Amino acid sequence: MISVKNISKSFNNVKILDDISFDFHKGKTNLIIGKSGSGKSVLTKCMVGLLEPDNGDVYYQETKLSSLKIKEKKQIRKQLGMLFQGSALFDSLSVADNVAFPLKMFTSLSSNDIFERVNFCLNRVDIINKNELFPSELSGGMQKRVAIARAISMQPQYLFCDEPNSGLDPVTAIVIDELIKEITEEYNITTIVITHDMNSVLEIGDNILFIDSGKNKWQGSKDEILDSDVKELNDFIYVSKFLKQLKKNR
Repeated sequence: MISVKNISKSFNNVKILDDISFDFHKGKTNLIIGKSGSGKSVLTKCMVGLLEPDNGDVYYQETKLSSLKIKEKKQIRKQLGMLFQGSALFDSLSVADNVAFPLKMFTSLSSNDIFERVNFCLNRVDIINKNELFPSELSGGMQKRVAIARAISMQPQYLFCDEPNSGLDPVTAIVIDELIKEITEEYNITTIVITHDMNSVLEIGDNILFIDSGKNKWQGSKDEILDSDVKELNDFIYVSKFLKQLKKNR
């Protein structure tokens, strides 16, 4: 579990996060939602230690992140898997080499062990017989699967996903959502997903944090969100659905 307690962060005297507290549960898909500029990315950067909050603390289990020395923070970061918005695969590396990259960088595994781990992760995301292909030879959905395989290659305890459905068609987006949820439950990972996609929210939103203007305006589950009486959240849901329908009809 990751807990954020009373996190605040400002830039140039402009408050981006204002006293945010929330628990991200293990084995659950924890979603952070909100309109652009609401503070979602800043909160995530505070959680992984890329930014230092002005006030408040981030806890990994019972360990306070700010109390750790640099070497100890590196150990925490080795437990993090990252799924970036644009997949962020290395164009010059094959599928297998992309997945192997963190294993070669951060472990002392033998070449044979790396080979086996890469194949296991690719098989888990249903990428079969594509090891020698390059990202440009794959569809957007397959690229996302390879990125997921790379994110879980180090057997992370925590998985951060930034807009995992960005640029994907609705059918592929559902498949990626289901894959993220399956992996979360199968490996008992604490998964954090930043998303604007209301379909994702309603499909995999076990534990949801809604941020508006840097504040925690609502928290709950996918089963509760449509019954919210929070105006800002209801406006966000309506606009998200409207824009999605608009794009679909183009």
